[in-house]
This record gives sequence, structure tokens and C-alpha cells, in this order.
Amino acid sequence: MTDKKIILGMTLTDGYGNLHGAWRAPHVDPDNYANIDASIRHARAAERGKFAFLFTPDFPAVSGDVEHTTLRHTLDPLVSLTAIARETSHIGFVATGSTTFQEPFNQARQFKALDVISHGRAGWNAVTTADAAVAANYGRPVAEREERYRRAHESIQITQALWGSWEHDAWIKDQAGDRFIDPSKLRPIGLQGEHVASRGPLAIPPSEQGQPVIFTSGGPSPHLLSLAGRYASGFISEVWTIEEARAQRAMVRNAAREAGRDPDEIKYIVGFMTTVAPTVREGLDRRLALAGDIIQARLPHLGALLELQIDPRRYDEPLTPQQLAVAHASPMDPRSGNALKVAREGFSPRDILAHGVIDYHPTVVGPGKLHADHLQEWFEAGACDGFWVNPDVYEDGVDAFVDEVVPLLQERGIYPTEYPGTTLRENLGVPAQYGIDPRIMRGDTR
Repeated sequence: MTDKKIILGMTLTDGYGNLHGAWRAPHVDPDNYANIDASIRHARAAERGKFAFLFTPDFPAVSGDVEHTTLRHTLDPLVSLTAIARETSHIGFVATGSTTFQEPFNQARQFKALDVISHGRAGWNAVTTADAAVAANYGRPVAEREERYRRAHESIQITQALWGSWEHDAWIKDQAGDRFIDPSKLRPIGLQGEHVASRGPLAIPPSEQGQPVIFTSGGPSPHLLSLAGRYASGFISEVWTIEEARAQRAMVRNAAREAGRDPDEIKYIVGFMTTVAPTVREGLDRRLALAGDIIQARLPHLGALLELQIDPRRYDEPLTPQQLAVAHASPMDPRSGNALKVAREGFSPRDILAHGVIDYHPTVVGPGKLHADHLQEWFEAGACDGFWVNPDVYEDGVDAFVDEVVPLLQERGIYPTEYPGTTLRENLGVPAQYGIDPRIMRGDTR
């Protein structure tokens, strides 16, 4: 056993939760989408559980069945997290920002301002954007992938150069000597790329951690691995099996190594959906009560996972011995193995789906011990450095996780009992950086 500990982040979305129908739960205020006090309450609960960061995905467009489902995201990641920063003291903030539609100067200014306001707790999930609805909101066409990633390399390099343009000791603050800043240490960067440029400097001093922490997120495409390997200290992923996670983590670490970095400098974080309940049955009933018609609508998908024809009339009955004898996990979907495992435990198709077998991430339903066992198994198998937790319903799901799962992880010696430090870098265990990493060539957009 080493001293290495699990890193936990928590997704912060619409104020309701990550389970379909969470906004309709009887104990949830439907106003929470626009109520920052609700998000502050959830953030404080996560901080009580020593979570390293909150993670805000972002999709700046309206899509989906908004008549019956929520918008799934915060009002605005940076604005919301700035408000939460004033009401918390240790938890970090990883906000999503697109390199495709934001200019580096704006990105640099807003994220470093959050970093200073929060005393060194900010991170930037740097993403590219290819969605036509988002592009339309910015009045631009969807760029080709190669162009998006060339712009992303330039944008991150210019943003980091701007973060370092106010040197550590530039701010003199000498009232008696009438010297506010040493102008020789607040200098333009003058970077011009193919897609973006900035003169600088940025008029914001370093925070307690120097500058925000760079994250990337998504699947391990060669383009994203190149970006992550050069700049990221965190990689947020979506995987469904230990084997898949171990393979992706190896690719991410190798990308850092190829960029001349220590692979331990980049933390691989996998998704995890939670329903903490006294029993599995009570957890399944909680999920079914909120799911509405979506569970039954997913029945054909479950059949495809198991490569079976499932009779809708037997939706509430366990699969027959004959069906289980011929059922097998579809090689086309990594979630199939878990679906088959749950089916073999004797659950009905409805309950198999309520287990979250086709949700966005692996899902655990039931007592805290089951959740702790899942986290420990993946962590000790080398599948990840940590998890981004997606509670089913924020209003009580965060507290349930903190009260019933976190103590078990601490007892097992795999989760911190106190925050390692006060900054996001300290709590992630990643090295200090100010300005562009000198190991990364400026203008290198391979």
C-alpha cells in the first residue's frame, strides 16, 4: 500500500442532479436552476467530503426535449463558480471553456480572475467545439477538426503566456516610494498564431497557485492526446470498464511522456454515477420513481446490449434460464458486460435498466459499501487516479455520499482525511507552473 490517495471531483450541472427526472423529485426545489444558493449548498457538502474540485461541463446552446427535461448545465460556469468560490475555502473549480469560440485574452482574463478570487483554486477544462447549434450561437461555421485543434494549441499557449506576463514579483505595492508595479516585470507577450493572437500583458497578478490548472476531457483521439500530453494536468474521461480505463490512462500518460513531461503530472479522472440508499432495492425504487417513461423506452437498447429479443410484456420479470443461457455481451458496446452481469443476478429488465447500465458512466446503486468497493477496485487496479462523481439528486445525494462512502474510503486508507493544501494544484498533487511550460515549444501545433 502506498500513500497515494483517490482524487474526487463532483460534476455541478443544473442544480438538480444527474438522474433523468431529478428536477421532479418531491424534495427538490424546481427553482434550483436559477438559484445559486442551491449550488453553493451542494458545493459545501462536497467540500465537507474533501472533494478536490467541482467540474462544470458546458454546452452553450439549447437542445433536447426542454419541455420535459432540464438544460443540464449551470447558468454560466465561470460566473456560477465565482459566486461559489466566495462561500467555500478549499474545493477547486474546473470550468469548461471552448478554445474554438473564445479568444485567448478573454479566456486568460476570466480564468485567472477566478483563480485570484478563489485564492488559487481554479482550473480550465480546455475543449474544442464542433456542435452546429453552438457554432450558430457564435455566428460561425463548424471548423474542421484539424483547424479546431491547431487553434486549440495556439489558444492554450497564448493563454498561459498571458498568465505569466505579470511576473511573480512585479507587484511592488510600495506606498512610501510611490511604486505600484515594476514595469519591467509586466510585459507584453506579442504572440501571433495562424488563428489567434494577443499582445498582452494581462493585468492580473499570480494567485496562491500561480495560475489555473489545465484539464482536457473526452475520448483518447490522437488530437486530444496531443493537447493533453503537452498542457493538461487533468484528463476527464468517460469509460465503462476497468480494462478500457487502464488502456486509456496508459495512452494519456504516454502522451505526457512523449511531450517531455513526467506522466505522473497528469491525473486521469473517470466518471461515476451514484445512488446511495440503505438497500439496492430502495435505490432502484428511488431511480424508477423519477425516471418516468425513459426506462421502458430503453428496453430495445438493453436487448441490443444482450443480443436478445426482450418481450415488453415481461418487462418486470427476470430473464428466463433459456434467455440467460444464450445472452451474451455485445462486442459493440463496452457497457454490455455490466448489463449481462446484472441480468445474471436475477433482476428484471426494468431493474437492469434502473441499475444505470446504459447511463453515461458506471453506476452503483445501494449502500455506501458498494460505492466504496467500486472506487477501491478501480483505483487499486490502476484504472484511474480519481473519479468525477455524478450524484443522482444533489439535494440529498451529495450528503449521502459524503456521510456513507467517504468515511469507508478514509478507513481503508485510500482517501484523504484532510485537504493536502489550500490550492487546486496541492489537492491534485500536480507541480507548480507559471506561464508556458518551458518544455513545450511555442508555436508547436502538431
